[in-house]
Amino acid sequence: MNIHEFQAKQLFAKFNISIPIGMMADTSDAAISVAKELGGNGWVVKAQVHAGGRGKVGGVKVANSVEEIAVISDEMLGKQLVTIQTGSKGLPINALLIERLYEIKNEYYLGILVDRSTEKIVFIASKEGGVDIELVANQSPEKIMRVTIQPAAGLQAYQCREIAYGLGLKGSRIKELTSIMNGMYNLFMAKDASQIEINPLIETNDGKLIALDAKINFDDNAILLHQDILEMKDSTQEDYKENYAQKYGLNYITLEGNIGCMVNGAGLAMATMDLVKLKGGAPANFLDVGGGTDVNKVSEAFKLILSDETVKAVLVNIFGGIVQCDIIAKGILSAIEQMNITVPVVVRLEGTNVEQGRALLSNTEYNIFPADNLMHAAEQVVALAEAA
Repeated sequence: MNIHEFQAKQLFAKFNISIPIGMMADTSDAAISVAKELGGNGWVVKAQVHAGGRGKVGGVKVANSVEEIAVISDEMLGKQLVTIQTGSKGLPINALLIERLYEIKNEYYLGILVDRSTEKIVFIASKEGGVDIELVANQSPEKIMRVTIQPAAGLQAYQCREIAYGLGLKGSRIKELTSIMNGMYNLFMAKDASQIEINPLIETNDGKLIALDAKINFDDNAILLHQDILEMKDSTQEDYKENYAQKYGLNYITLEGNIGCMVNGAGLAMATMDLVKLKGGAPANFLDVGGGTDVNKVSEAFKLILSDETVKAVLVNIFGGIVQCDIIAKGILSAIEQMNITVPVVVRLEGTNVEQGRALLSNTEYNIFPADNLMHAAEQVVALAEAA
């Protein structure tokens, strides 16, 4: 689960991580009031969306007067911001974070995440702050510092000093960085985060370290343990279909093709999509209905696929182990009956109660095409999508 920058900074403040002076606004008038309350001769106006790369596409702007605040706010609020991370549709800007301007002496990168290769937590830091850390890692890996934390011991003072020396910090800045790293680590552990990122962490001209930006991702598997974090969820920043799927316990991800896919099991779903691509098609989604399902769940999954107007054909690939093939067949028929579907549906069933499932689907007037095997199913659905 992702949260907004302003929400991440609220958490930073609770864990003693220095943040800029700023306030939220969701209207142009509110933005003007915030600027006046903050004072000063300049402000940064930041669009609040769940995506990076905002500054490159006009989502972060500097205003040198209250009049500019009004103009920038009107330009941003209510619009869609398209960045490299949002896809072509972009994300809606419903709120702005307005902060005081700071004179910057140095910019750094500082992040903490789970390193799955070592099964430990790792701090990553670099002098190259304010830019894409992935780009730095690819082009100049020697500029990336890593410190691995032993879970039993926790973050140690010498590890903070190691990062501080690597960044070239001296004197009281070392103590400040140690405080920030301890705050990040404590927040990471307390809230079951999967990643916390400060990019950039700035050193101001008067020698203070401040988290100019803030990004936090949380482990979805633990989110129900943290009601305060769950309340920060902003559904407007997430795909509607993916949110809908969560209500029914479906694993759904929107893609950009025109062939809807419904499969049971993540591995089988990925193999199915690979085969569709191999045959010249393009999946419109990833959808795993899971092992223990029922008619209602399958019906909702089918409705979800067909709610996408770009879908020209559907491929259902079910291996009946825990889930029974006749249950899948009943769910498909229920969805088609309720939605008056005309899109062709290719169905490949194998496993438990396969004969009953095939019989249910063959004795119908609907546009359903049975397939003997997965290769045959992929070829059929690609051809039907192209014809449509």
